[in-house]
This record gives sequence, C-alpha cells and structure tokens, in this order.
Amino acid sequence: MADPARAARLAQRIKVIVAEALRRRVKDPRLEAVTITDARVTNDLQHATLYYTVLGDPEEQQATRMALESARGVLRSEVGKNITARLTPTLEFVPDEVPVNASHLEELLQKARERDAEVAAIAQGANFAGDADPYRTSEDDEAAR
Repeated sequence: MADPARAARLAQRIKVIVAEALRRRVKDPRLEAVTITDARVTNDLQHATLYYTVLGDPEEQQATRMALESARGVLRSEVGKNITARLTPTLEFVPDEVPVNASHLEELLQKARERDAEVAAIAQGANFAGDADPYRTSEDDEAAR
C-alpha cells in the first residue's frame, strides 16, 4: 500500500496528463468542451477516477461520455508514459455533479431570500399582539407589594 500523500500527488499528475492529452492528442470533436475537474487514485495506485464536466444538453453529455470511453486506452497509454509508477492505473471517467448541485443550491438560496423579503414586508406594518414587553419586570413586583 502506498501512502495517501503519494496517491494524491499521482492523482494530480494524472489529472494534468489527461487534460493535456485530451487537448493535444485526442482529436475527437465531442471532447473539445470537456474539463477535467478532479482526479482520485486508490491508495494501492491501481485505479484512477477522473471527474469531468461538459457543457451542453443531455445528448451532448452522453456523446461526450461515449467519446471518453472510446479514448480511454489512448489516455491510459499517455498516463503510463508520463508517470513513474510501476503499474499504470486503470482510468474511470465520472461526470462531476458539483456544478449541478451548486446551481440547485443557488436556486434554493434565491427562494429563501425571496421568502425572507416577504416576511420582512409583512413584519414592517405588524403590531404586537399584547404588550410590547410581555415579561414581568422588577418594577411590577414592587408595585404589587
């Protein structure tokens, strides 16, 4: 087993190698809009998972997924040439869900801001149901004696 620090360094190196290979070596037009966002390598350095994003509709994203699968062998050979590990890790491509989750969170935050504004507008003209200060004070205790 390798140490996690070495696996992290290797993951970053693989990320750079694959991004450069996609830009220079692979001539598939479906892969022009791909961005490699992250890479993770198992501690035994046998498997690498690469996270990617691609702009476009679901059909374009599916075409990109197919293009990455077909280019996997070329990319793995590029990784093998450019790293110093004894074995070349297998590559797995996973769509990165962070941008989708971020946009969903942004929508939720916008709805919360709108609701807060509505509550503030309602509270602007509201009056207390009872006294302004419904709690007993020491002055009340003295007056009761």
